[in-house]
Amino acid sequence: MFMGTTYNSIDDKNRLIVPSRLRAELGNRCVMTKGLDTCLNIYTMSSWEKQMEKISHMPESDPKVRAFIRHFCGNAVECELDKQGRIVIPQELKTYAQIDRDLVTMGAMSKIEVWSRQLWDSPENDSKMDKEEFASALKEYNF
Repeated sequence: MFMGTTYNSIDDKNRLIVPSRLRAELGNRCVMTKGLDTCLNIYTMSSWEKQMEKISHMPESDPKVRAFIRHFCGNAVECELDKQGRIVIPQELKTYAQIDRDLVTMGAMSKIEVWSRQLWDSPENDSKMDKEEFASALKEYNF
């Protein structure tokens, strides 16, 4: 399970150094794709296969399912970590996530999320909730 947050950056060749505490679980190969929020998701190969299995049971007759498949799978790339634990962020994914240089890389249970630091820190970022919103949302799930 991935957890924790690291503030890092990409280099001039669009390479992200995966934090070492996340790298061990990630392995040498992974899948990177667009997240549902304006971020990137990185999955282990086995976690990606589980996601694909879940998606395969969704009804493709539903236009929303087809759109989700295009968003999630159509933008996925298989990545290989180099000896320094770096992976290249393709330009299209970098543009989608509004990544310039500085990043926020965080473990999010079964995946790693990669955010533009500027976007993550923005007051308009509705991916972060205040305490009252957290309490209300968690109450709905009996947490």
